[in-house]
Amino acid sequence: MQVFEYGNRDAETVLIQLADEHDLSLMSSEADAIRREAGENFRLIALKVNDWNDDLSPWKSPAVFGNQDFGGRAEETLQEVLKFCSCLEGVRYIGGYSLAGLFALWAVYRTDVFNGAAAASPSIWFPGFTDFMKENVIKCPAVYLSLGDREDRTRNPVMASVADRISEARGILDGSGTDCTLEWNRGGHFCESDTRTARAFAWLMLRDGGR
Repeated sequence: MQVFEYGNRDAETVLIQLADEHDLSLMSSEADAIRREAGENFRLIALKVNDWNDDLSPWKSPAVFGNQDFGGRAEETLQEVLKFCSCLEGVRYIGGYSLAGLFALWAVYRTDVFNGAAAASPSIWFPGFTDFMKENVIKCPAVYLSLGDREDRTRNPVMASVADRISEARGILDGSGTDCTLEWNRGGHFCESDTRTARAFAWLMLRDGGR
């Protein structure tokens, strides 16, 4: 994975975000938004994935939109992330937008390396994901969730379940004792992904006192 860094390299707070080309085009804007919300003390590291659908999906699943199936290579991606994190000092959070947000939420069920997950408009409609949450134990203390209030307005029946699934996920997290918030944003999925992700990371930082 290619590595791109923003913010303060010496900061105690380290934000890890899985990203694609579109995310990378907005990272400077996202970093600025985090500064406005939570201050300067963060190191934002974007890890560029090679294949979005394959590298971030927790298990194989047929295509939901388009023709590309989900390859289920998230475990391999997580091992690369953990290897990278082993060289980092400080408090670490993992986050992302869309399928990267789902990956972040899945990752904190797989490892206790992260102090929180920033899941901005996550692809929580992914088949079987809330069942996975019910059947496993989360390993971090805090999760931020968000969704656009128009994201469920689609003819795709799987993706149209996203509002129900994120409300279900919030209930599962609350039931597990996890400190969780769910923020509803105006608009659809392709709206202000940089500021939505920035708010997700900022919430985690401020929760822990803006380290």
